[in-house]
Amino acid sequence: MAPRLPNFLYLGPDKAGSSWLHEAMLQHPQVYLSEAKDLYFFDRYFDRGLGWYEDQFSHAGPDHLVVGEVCPDYLASAAAAERIGSCVPEARLMVTLREPASRAFSSYLYMRKHGEGPPTFRRALDTFPDLLEHGRYATQLRRYRSYYDDGRLHLSLFDDLRADPQAFLDDVMRFLDVPPVTLDEATLQARLPASKARLAPLAWVVRRGADWVRRHDGAALVGRVKRSSLTQRVLYKPLGDEVPTMSDEDATYVRDRLADEVAAVEQDFGVPLRARWGY
Repeated sequence: MAPRLPNFLYLGPDKAGSSWLHEAMLQHPQVYLSEAKDLYFFDRYFDRGLGWYEDQFSHAGPDHLVVGEVCPDYLASAAAAERIGSCVPEARLMVTLREPASRAFSSYLYMRKHGEGPPTFRRALDTFPDLLEHGRYATQLRRYRSYYDDGRLHLSLFDDLRADPQAFLDDVMRFLDVPPVTLDEATLQARLPASKARLAPLAWVVRRGADWVRRHDGAALVGRVKRSSLTQRVLYKPLGDEVPTMSDEDATYVRDRLADEVAAVEQDFGVPLRARWGY
């Protein structure tokens, strides 16, 4: 078959259910996703060329009506927006919006899980600007609006995924014009519970090792290892009742800085975010 570029891209943001979406969509017989979630082609590895990118989808067959990639970093990347608009102008795009303070705190916990970042969320907000910048949804979505009309952009809410995973996925399949697929019980119940590293230095080394493998064209291997339940059990353990919570002061700090972005998404796309998120 002739090489195929994706006709579907999940753009982000991070910590909004992208891993779950990747696993759920893989169950559909008419959907082909790259084996590795997070190819990072349009932001980190664009210099590898479209030929390399096409190779990541070389096993897609004629029955695969949807060929795509899930990469939650594309939404926040101005370079990715321009490149995607130029390379796959007919693609359909998906974004899952998560309340910005909750998203930022979840991203912070992920950092801490890998032995990175300062000991408090408030200090992390000052020293890691992306924790806030990745919540500037209106700014990011407007970049893509320069290349795609609203009919090619599916906005979903993380709240809906948590409330009803099957209905959430059914909505995605309607957007992609393929029949719905009934999820198995394991996927319906699947959650990545808050966890911590069993040995923080080891988790840090593994994460840095994964970055090195990606840089050396080993994304598929990283994808297989990350998706392994054995990997999760060996490296991490659930926090159980010890799950950290975000203070009201920290939540207010984030919300105050991103409230205009939330309001702008509501104005641009008609999604009642302020009511849903209590802004």
